[in-house]
Amino acid sequence: MTRTTGTSTTRAAATAGLGAFLRARRAGLTPDDVELPDYGGRRRVAGLRREEIAQLAGVSVDYYTRMEQDRVPNPSAEVLDALARALRLTADETAHLHLLGRPARRAAGSGRAGAERPRVAGVQQVRPILRVLLDELRDVPALVMGRRMDVLAWNPAASALLGDFAAQDPAERNIARNTFLNPVARELYADWTACARENVAYLHLEAGRRPGDPELARLIGELSMRSAEFRRWWAEHPVQDKTAGRKGFHHPVVGDLELAYETLRAADDPDQALITYTAEPGSPAHDALRVLLAWSAAAPEPAEAGGPAGAARS
Repeated sequence: MTRTTGTSTTRAAATAGLGAFLRARRAGLTPDDVELPDYGGRRRVAGLRREEIAQLAGVSVDYYTRMEQDRVPNPSAEVLDALARALRLTADETAHLHLLGRPARRAAGSGRAGAERPRVAGVQQVRPILRVLLDELRDVPALVMGRRMDVLAWNPAASALLGDFAAQDPAERNIARNTFLNPVARELYADWTACARENVAYLHLEAGRRPGDPELARLIGELSMRSAEFRRWWAEHPVQDKTAGRKGFHHPVVGDLELAYETLRAADDPDQALITYTAEPGSPAHDALRVLLAWSAAAPEPAEAGGPAGAARS
């Protein structure tokens, strides 16, 4: 009985919609953030009051309250844009707000970032051109990320840096699952907390794009049940796309190194992304990466090597 209740709870969390997002964003703001006067006195809850957000967005308090209660089935794009401005949302968060508020409508022809993609069932097949690129990027750790942060393919350099994906069960090859549930990840990433929170934010973005994806709901439910940190950060409702940045590593073979990562998506198939990790030429990280790749090339091949194209079906 307890197990069933827990599963139901995490599935509900995975499909939390517009109201939960609005409440989380409102709780994260102060009067100073939105240039409202603060007349003092203790607030019963963290963040701004509903009437303050309603005032900033130019809607009635009753209407905004019903939105937080998920009782407004189809708010207009204008209202959602007004709320995005009132809540000081980023571009990713604004796109997410529109998907949550109007899930049945697609921004056809609008070019809106994060517009809902068609739901796709079944096993993803790695694009042939991405296989070729993985073959060519011999000295650059690279992998292909699919829906739900699944690792679809990788090259030997990625295995040397991030771990042997070939040794994992295909169902376990997932960036978020490895980050939260694999103890090695906590030692590998120099700032594990920042890395883990980025994964939570990206999964929230995916949940907005794919509200009916049972595999995504199952992943979020599993992480919620097995990781207290994931549960806490998921409740904050962060939203952020995976694009580019820098990431530090504590590698067991070569020690500390900082690499730049880049996420590349084809315009006609954004459900697959090529993620690369590079070091600035002449930097200590560049030298460390060369040592790592030489060590990896000299090591015995694993029993189930991913190979240059390292295809992994999930």
